[in-house]
Amino acid sequence: MKFIFRNKRSWYILLLAALSVAILLLWRERFVMDKVSPTAVFIEEHMTNPNGTLATYLKDAVSERADIVAGREALSESLGLWMQYALAMDDEPMFQKAYSQLQTYYVNRPDLYIAWKLDTQGKAHVATNALGDDLRIMGALLQAADRWEQGRAAKLATASALARTLTQRTEQRGYMVDFYDFEGRHSTNTLSLVYIDLLALKAMRDHQMLEPNAYERYFSVLHKMPDDGLFYPKSFDVMNEMYTYDTKVNLIDQLIVANHVMESGNRPDKLIAFLKKEFETRGQLPGQYERTTRTPAVNYESASVYGLTMLLAVRSGDEAWAKQLYKHMITLRGQDSRYPGGYVFDGNTHLFDNLFPLLGETALYNLLKK
Repeated sequence: MKFIFRNKRSWYILLLAALSVAILLLWRERFVMDKVSPTAVFIEEHMTNPNGTLATYLKDAVSERADIVAGREALSESLGLWMQYALAMDDEPMFQKAYSQLQTYYVNRPDLYIAWKLDTQGKAHVATNALGDDLRIMGALLQAADRWEQGRAAKLATASALARTLTQRTEQRGYMVDFYDFEGRHSTNTLSLVYIDLLALKAMRDHQMLEPNAYERYFSVLHKMPDDGLFYPKSFDVMNEMYTYDTKVNLIDQLIVANHVMESGNRPDKLIAFLKKEFETRGQLPGQYERTTRTPAVNYESASVYGLTMLLAVRSGDEAWAKQLYKHMITLRGQDSRYPGGYVFDGNTHLFDNLFPLLGETALYNLLKK
């Protein structure tokens, strides 16, 4: 009887230990994927100017040239990414604040275009737009209008006016191009592939903000886009319809294009396989690669690379890989104790190195929540 009793007691102890481990693992998973990211708190507390615009850098600095961002200047890129975060969080008040920022500071009147850069006071000293930022913002506006009834008409009217400006002023040979100079009245012939935001373009098509067959042209550029066996081109010349490659590959650009490619119905399988192998072999993903040798061109890591790779993993249904990337990404976070939640190094950070990780983290959270 004593032998039987001891066996039962041992079995209960083992069962209790196993349950304790399981509960601990579940607790850790829940904590890691907490809904309110410390990165969002860092952005709101340390990367927001007094007027509410989002600062590009943590440290202040004087801009020496109008076409280069510096210090606490604000970018339309940041506004669009913050709008996407508000949508991912299903936070209507947050989105409404961002929309007010757009209307108050970014939309230039009477030309009705989005200035790509503002000073710390919210004034534009540039007369150009940035197509990728415009499409990101318009896609967010249309998504918000379709989701929330309050302010729907105003958001649709804003998106429609911005779309008219883009299609009437920036188109070359049937394609919107990277930018238009509203003072000099000229534009480029280049369409950067990172700017072909198919989700935004589809929303514009569905809301009759593009001419017939326009969406199909952009879709075709991505769908028929070549690669060099692994990496994608940098841009598309709309005049001769030729693709151009860079010698050094910026992984952020590659990942943005790869995420767009997913929306075209193709899977960037070669790039995904390469990134998985690199991450497994090196334990990290360097920010740039030499195109011909496929070897790292830099030693540094970029938090944006991990955020964008997480988005790609989530979109491709690879939850396990997304978790691995997340666990590594957050080892880069909070290394400066003055700025918990921020990806801060040497006392400074670029906002997109916090926004892209935030979007990747939120996409993973939403996936796990399902």
